[in-house]
Amino acid sequence: MRARIISLILLIFLLNSIILPASAQSEEKQPTVVVLTASGPLTSTMAGYIRRGIDQAEARSADFIILRLNTPGGEVSLMTDIVETLRGSPIPVVVYVAPEGAIAGSAGTLITLAGHLAAMAPGTAIGAASPVGMQGEEIESTLDRKVKEILKAQARSLAERRGPQAVALAEDTIENAKAASASEALQANLVDFIARDLEDLLAQLDGRQVNLGGQPRTLHTLNARVIEINPTLIERILQAATNPNILFLLLTIGVQAILIEFSSPGGWVAGFVGAVCLLLAVYGLGVIPVNWVGLLLMAIAFVLFYLETQTPTLGALTAAGAASFIAGALVLFNTVPAPGFARVSVPLVVITGVLVALTFSAVVAIAVKAMRTPLRSGPQTLPGQRGRAVSPLNPRGTVQISGEQWSARLAPGQPALEAGAEVEVVSVEGIRLVVKGVEEG
Repeated sequence: MRARIISLILLIFLLNSIILPASAQSEEKQPTVVVLTASGPLTSTMAGYIRRGIDQAEARSADFIILRLNTPGGEVSLMTDIVETLRGSPIPVVVYVAPEGAIAGSAGTLITLAGHLAAMAPGTAIGAASPVGMQGEEIESTLDRKVKEILKAQARSLAERRGPQAVALAEDTIENAKAASASEALQANLVDFIARDLEDLLAQLDGRQVNLGGQPRTLHTLNARVIEINPTLIERILQAATNPNILFLLLTIGVQAILIEFSSPGGWVAGFVGAVCLLLAVYGLGVIPVNWVGLLLMAIAFVLFYLETQTPTLGALTAAGAASFIAGALVLFNTVPAPGFARVSVPLVVITGVLVALTFSAVVAIAVKAMRTPLRSGPQTLPGQRGRAVSPLNPRGTVQISGEQWSARLAPGQPALEAGAEVEVVSVEGIRLVVKGVEEG
């Protein structure tokens, strides 16, 4: 019996020594992929997020990174920063233009080419990379030529490993603002795959070789462990602040909150909310192309609203302020030709302008009513108030009304009252009150 037990223990030990190392070895061989998602116009926040994602992928010993990209483009300096980050990554980066309907527009074209591999989802587009000025305007001829030549040289450098057809298309996106569909880009070898989703992309990447630091590396993606590194809350808020509709609301709320704080000092909530909204708005205005004349018109609108509260003009200043507010918002966001960037919603601007005007009108109406209401103070406010008899009233005595003691007499025809009886003030005679008894019911 003892021999059987010893044999069983030895068998279990032997099986563990074979199975566990094999299992551990299997886990060690499981590839790890980190997925980053960059959506919206290029900003310093997006560039920082991509750098952070690559650092975290390296810390997790990831085998490769997938950068899911959807951008209309942005400043050349930001594009160059992101391209340098991708090319300097110690881990292979696959740029994936997704989801369906996404674009890698303008500067996003070169970011896609900067990946060690590139893929697009069906229904996506790439290109239209001709440079424009900081405000979305056409660049002056000589400068335009210089900027285009620099970008074309960078595009050739990134696309030359893909062949002459890819180089020609990359240059055409810059020289003539050419855009290409996913199938057109694949046909020109500008990208390596068309993948329906992340699972399809991983299947196509398996066994594919990339060049990393001059050394070939084979990607193993079957049964890969996928780790999503999402933007932080602060990164999402800053990125959202570049949406013209959100930026418009931030400006509106911020200025109104500050005006509330000025009109009713002593609190801190309105001032704090206003300051935060305006700081986010300043960040957004520094990123997206805008017409600063619009901001001046919006500032004039709020000045008119504020003046209406101080010197009511029966709505004239409010109406002028509403018109200036709506015109300013539309000029601020919708008069700059910036392809790829969203425009502010006209219904949102009009509805918000009307609501702001109505709010200030209500404030003015309350102020006017308060100004026209006769001021009542002292004994004139006492008729109708109730109190208690401090001493017997027969017919004269003392009563307490609103915490004060007054000499009082009973109204004609009123029976005598004991101390403590409830009374109501009928009128005031000099410094004496005329009261009547109140039946307690």
